Amino acid sequence: MFDAFTKVVSQADARGDYVSASQIDALSQMVADGNKRLDTVNRITGNASSIVADAARALFAEQPQLIAPGGNAYTSRRMAACLRDMEIILRYVTYAAFAGDGSVLDDRCLNGLRETYVALGVPGGSVAAGVNKMKEAAIAIANDRNGVTQGDCSSLMSELGGYFDRAAAAVG
Repeated sequence: MFDAFTKVVSQADARGDYVSASQIDALSQMVADGNKRLDTVNRITGNASSIVADAARALFAEQPQLIAPGGNAYTSRRMAACLRDMEIILRYVTYAAFAGDGSVLDDRCLNGLRETYVALGVPGGSVAAGVNKMKEAAIAIANDRNGVTQGDCSSLMSELGGYFDRAAAAVG
């Protein structure tokens, strides 16, 4: 996993180039927006349990067959595994948002996840729907402007949404 700075330096080094002015400007902007990024990660982390629980509740209300006898989330053991997986995906999304780089999400969470779910008979579309529900809740919480660093967060919210989209696509 590379943070944004290491990634820029590594790419420049691989090309045998200096870090460009535009890359330095982009990293400077990232530093300037650092408090917004920290506020976003803190908000999501502080509300992780409710984000996961509310997303699962909404998913099961829309797809009650998942919790019906024979469903993939039927029995407390399977339900716990479902909630655990949703929590893990959310946690890695926060790592990616914190680092400003999605490679940690891909490398440590998503690579091979679809194959695992297929092998276990887990409906990927349902997992993707749950990830999208977490996305909606997390962005709503992170976008609440009360008590956080003020300023335009549209780019950061777009980045955050992209990490959730990446997760949903990986499992769906």
